[in-house]
Amino acid sequence: MVLYKTEKIRFIAGLILVIVIYATFYIYFVENEDSKLIPVKTRHIIKFISTVIVYFVGTIHLGKLKDTWMSQMWHFIHVSGLLILTSMGFFHWYVFELSLAYKSFAVSIQELLMSPILYVGMGILNASLKE
Repeated sequence: MVLYKTEKIRFIAGLILVIVIYATFYIYFVENEDSKLIPVKTRHIIKFISTVIVYFVGTIHLGKLKDTWMSQMWHFIHVSGLLILTSMGFFHWYVFELSLAYKSFAVSIQELLMSPILYVGMGILNASLKE
Protein backbone atom coordinates (compact mmCIF):
# COMPACT_ATOMS: atom_id res chain seq x y z
CA MET A 1 0.00 0.00 0.00
CA VAL A 2 1.38 3.37 -1.03
CA LEU A 3 0.62 6.04 1.53
CA TYR A 4 1.65 9.02 -0.60
CA LYS A 5 1.21 9.28 -4.36
CA THR A 6 3.99 11.82 -4.90
CA GLU A 7 7.03 13.14 -3.11
CA LYS A 8 5.37 16.56 -2.94
CA ILE A 9 2.45 15.19 -0.91
CA ARG A 10 4.91 13.32 1.32
CA PHE A 11 6.92 16.51 1.85
CA ILE A 12 3.85 18.62 2.67
CA ALA A 13 2.53 16.00 5.11
CA GLY A 14 5.89 15.96 6.87
CA LEU A 15 5.99 19.74 6.96
CA ILE A 16 2.54 19.90 8.54
CA LEU A 17 3.58 17.38 11.20
CA VAL A 18 6.79 19.29 11.98
CA ILE A 19 4.86 22.56 12.26
CA VAL A 20 2.28 20.98 14.59
CA ILE A 21 4.99 19.49 16.83
CA TYR A 22 6.97 22.75 16.85
CA ALA A 23 3.91 24.89 17.61
CA THR A 24 2.67 22.53 20.32
CA PHE A 25 6.07 22.46 21.97
CA TYR A 26 6.40 26.24 21.99
CA ILE A 27 2.84 26.93 23.09
CA TYR A 28 2.87 24.45 25.97
CA PHE A 29 6.49 24.42 27.12
CA VAL A 30 8.35 27.54 26.05
CA GLU A 31 5.83 30.35 26.11
CA ASN A 32 3.67 28.96 28.91
CA GLU A 33 4.41 30.45 32.34
CA ASP A 34 3.26 27.27 34.09
CA SER A 35 6.05 25.28 32.42
CA LYS A 36 8.56 27.09 34.63
CA LEU A 37 7.14 25.06 37.53
CA ILE A 38 8.25 21.83 35.85
CA PRO A 39 11.58 20.51 37.23
CA VAL A 40 14.65 21.17 35.09
CA LYS A 41 15.34 17.51 34.34
CA THR A 42 11.77 16.97 33.21
CA ARG A 43 11.98 20.00 30.92
CA HIS A 44 15.23 18.63 29.45
CA ILE A 45 13.55 15.30 28.77
CA ILE A 46 10.52 16.99 27.16
CA LYS A 47 12.81 19.06 24.92
CA PHE A 48 14.84 16.01 23.97
CA ILE A 49 11.79 13.87 23.17
CA SER A 50 10.23 16.67 21.10
CA THR A 51 13.43 17.03 19.10
CA VAL A 52 13.67 13.27 18.56
CA ILE A 53 10.06 13.19 17.34
CA VAL A 54 10.83 15.90 14.76
CA TYR A 55 13.90 13.88 13.73
CA PHE A 56 11.79 10.77 13.15
CA VAL A 57 9.13 12.70 11.22
CA GLY A 58 11.85 14.10 8.96
CA THR A 59 13.43 10.67 8.62
CA ILE A 60 10.13 9.14 7.54
CA HIS A 61 9.17 11.95 5.15
CA LEU A 62 12.56 13.06 3.80
CA GLY A 63 14.16 9.63 3.99
CA LYS A 64 12.12 8.31 1.09
CA LEU A 65 13.44 10.86 -1.38
CA LYS A 66 15.28 9.54 -4.41
CA ASP A 67 18.43 11.44 -3.46
CA THR A 68 19.84 9.40 -0.59
CA TRP A 69 22.44 12.01 0.31
CA MET A 70 19.59 14.29 1.40
CA SER A 71 18.45 11.84 4.05
CA GLN A 72 22.08 11.26 5.06
CA MET A 73 22.47 15.01 5.59
CA TRP A 74 19.26 15.05 7.68
CA HIS A 75 20.64 12.21 9.83
CA PHE A 76 24.05 13.84 10.20
CA ILE A 77 22.65 17.22 11.27
CA HIS A 78 20.21 15.74 13.77
CA VAL A 79 22.45 13.07 15.25
CA SER A 80 25.28 15.59 15.67
CA GLY A 81 22.97 18.13 17.28
CA LEU A 82 21.38 15.53 19.56
CA LEU A 83 24.81 14.31 20.66
CA ILE A 84 25.85 17.86 21.52
CA LEU A 85 22.60 18.48 23.42
CA THR A 86 22.82 15.15 25.25
CA SER A 87 26.40 15.70 26.33
CA MET A 88 25.62 19.23 27.52
CA GLY A 89 22.53 17.94 29.34
CA PHE A 90 24.47 15.21 31.14
CA PHE A 91 27.19 17.70 32.07
CA HIS A 92 24.51 20.04 33.43
CA TRP A 93 22.85 17.21 35.41
CA TYR A 94 25.86 15.49 36.88
CA VAL A 95 28.88 17.77 36.85
CA PHE A 96 28.21 21.48 37.01
CA GLU A 97 25.50 23.93 36.03
CA LEU A 98 26.10 25.42 32.61
CA SER A 99 26.68 29.13 32.16
CA LEU A 100 24.12 31.31 30.42
CA ALA A 101 26.19 31.35 27.21
CA TYR A 102 26.23 27.54 27.01
CA LYS A 103 22.52 27.34 27.80
CA SER A 104 21.84 29.83 25.02
CA PHE A 105 23.99 27.75 22.66
CA ALA A 106 22.02 24.61 23.56
CA VAL A 107 18.71 26.42 23.01
CA SER A 108 19.94 27.57 19.59
CA ILE A 109 20.86 24.04 18.56
CA GLN A 110 17.56 22.68 19.80
CA GLU A 111 15.70 25.45 17.97
CA LEU A 112 17.51 24.60 14.73
CA LEU A 113 16.73 20.91 15.04
CA MET A 114 13.03 21.41 15.79
CA SER A 115 12.37 24.30 13.46
CA PRO A 116 10.42 23.71 10.25
CA ILE A 117 13.01 25.93 8.55
CA LEU A 118 15.52 23.07 8.42
CA TYR A 119 12.89 20.74 6.96
CA VAL A 120 11.84 23.32 4.34
CA GLY A 121 15.47 24.10 3.53
CA MET A 122 16.17 20.43 2.89
CA GLY A 123 13.11 20.22 0.64
CA ILE A 124 14.04 23.33 -1.32
CA LEU A 125 17.60 22.10 -1.73
CA ASN A 126 16.36 18.74 -2.96
CA ALA A 127 13.92 20.34 -5.41
CA SER A 128 16.47 22.81 -6.78
CA LEU A 129 19.13 20.15 -7.29
CA LYS A 130 16.67 17.89 -9.13
CA GLU A 131 16.19 20.45 -11.90
